[in-house]
Amino acid sequence: MLAIALALAGSVAWGVADFLGGLKSRGLSVLVVLAVSQAIGLGVIAIAVLASGEAVPGVGPIVVGALAAVAGVVGLGAYYQGLAVGVMSIVAPISATAPIIPVAVGVAGGERPSSVQGVGLALVVVGVVLASRETDGRHGSRGARAARGVGLALVAAVGFGCLFVGLDAATENGDLLWVVLVTRVTALALVGCALLLARPGFAVKASDLPALATIGVLDMSAFSLFALASGEGLLSVVAVLNSLYPVVTILLARIVLDERVRRPQVAGIGVVFTGVALIVTG
Repeated sequence: MLAIALALAGSVAWGVADFLGGLKSRGLSVLVVLAVSQAIGLGVIAIAVLASGEAVPGVGPIVVGALAAVAGVVGLGAYYQGLAVGVMSIVAPISATAPIIPVAVGVAGGERPSSVQGVGLALVVVGVVLASRETDGRHGSRGARAARGVGLALVAAVGFGCLFVGLDAATENGDLLWVVLVTRVTALALVGCALLLARPGFAVKASDLPALATIGVLDMSAFSLFALASGEGLLSVVAVLNSLYPVVTILLARIVLDERVRRPQVAGIGVVFTGVALIVTG
């Protein structure tokens, strides 16, 4: 029961952080949102590492963690941008197809997906097609938003999937907190370099800081809750519950932004969630 509570709490934290990240990216540069929130997240995990007293891991986990961070920051940037320019209730569930990447890596390594996972993969493909459709000509501008959001959501899914694979490999022989710290340092360095190149303007107002701080804290809290839940219960159960974070984003988009989706898209969203659940549990 404790594992279920922790996983659900982590899912809620990630969903709220994603909604706020997408919302703030509509008024600020995505790079600025990432830079501030990642810096705050780095501070949180640095404190946790110091408090844990764990020794620094070897070079292997650090290198793999850094590579995972590259994929993660690209995925997160695409996700926030997709939430900003697209329809949140479509972008969020498509990004949740990230488990396809770990399954594909397992197949390449000699593993064979179960029949349940095979069904899940097929459902994800069908669900993405349904959720991506916007055929009503009366919604032309909204259709363009949906199209832009879908592409970015797919990039986010690939980035997140590669991040999961990298983190799994890095934490096999390294401490989780240290690996997360490495990913945050790498991600912040990448975002900093992108800021120097793009020079979007760092026009962050004092009124923006509470939301950006909340994003950073919630993101790191969700990661910690997922790790704790995995240690308390079955990973398959925890992963399914944790993968429900887009539901929170969709609900917030519906409540706060009054976003609506057509029936085929609602069906597609439901099929995507079903497919993701089958992939993780299969």
